Amino acid sequence: MESRDLSAALEIATATHPGKVRSHNEDSISADAEIGLAVLADGMGGYNAGEVASGIVVALIPAEIRKALAAAGELHGRDVERLIREQAVRANTTIYQAAQKEPQYNGMGTTLVAALWHDNHVTVGHIGDSRFYRLRNDKLEQITRDHSVLQEQIDSGILSKEEARHAPNKNLVTRAVGIDPEVEPEVHSYPVQAGDIYLLCSDGLPDMVPDEDIENTLASLKANLPLAAEQLVQQANDNGGRDNVSVILVRVAKPFPARTGWLGKLRSMF
Repeated sequence: MESRDLSAALEIATATHPGKVRSHNEDSISADAEIGLAVLADGMGGYNAGEVASGIVVALIPAEIRKALAAAGELHGRDVERLIREQAVRANTTIYQAAQKEPQYNGMGTTLVAALWHDNHVTVGHIGDSRFYRLRNDKLEQITRDHSVLQEQIDSGILSKEEARHAPNKNLVTRAVGIDPEVEPEVHSYPVQAGDIYLLCSDGLPDMVPDEDIENTLASLKANLPLAAEQLVQQANDNGGRDNVSVILVRVAKPFPARTGWLGKLRSMF
């Protein structure tokens, strides 16, 4: 059974850069407008193990989701959430087991943010502090909530959001893929509108560029998505580029309702 082609409804642009300080890039990204999937992972671990972990995520998850969509034709609601959760858990097991077998990969892990667009909705799964934002009517909103020590300090009132921008130990995550034998992904679904722009990014972007500057860049360059992606990366580097920085931008060009067969049409009449 053929999965639905969303490439006419979704425009995708990507950009990634090692930054000004790091010698190599441990971020990995994958984007496929045809099936409406974007996956971003920010790896961690010595001896290049971080890029091994993030690379496993962006190889494994898209391949398995493509397979599931090809078999089912189209998935909805809870089925999509279950699929993303299962594949995040599977990636966790794969990375954890690889780290147990190979001493040089000991302690490797990665963040994850994965988004699948379907039936005028987007389902997002995340682990760690890579983020998912939405620009709607030129207003930027952070959709995911970081799994980080800093976010817990903000939630408990120890730090304000402004203080958190300048806090040390920004990058201590409370959840990651591959560090522990088990991990719980956070997965939610949201309705989308034509004209929305979605941003998946590693922490190298928001650590260097305030949300209001991200909002201004996306609002002013929304007609040129590739340029907007490159500009966000450039801003992170202009502001210090202390980490790898990766972005995936997805613009919803038009609605993409699920196909309804004759049985579904019949049911909708009653």
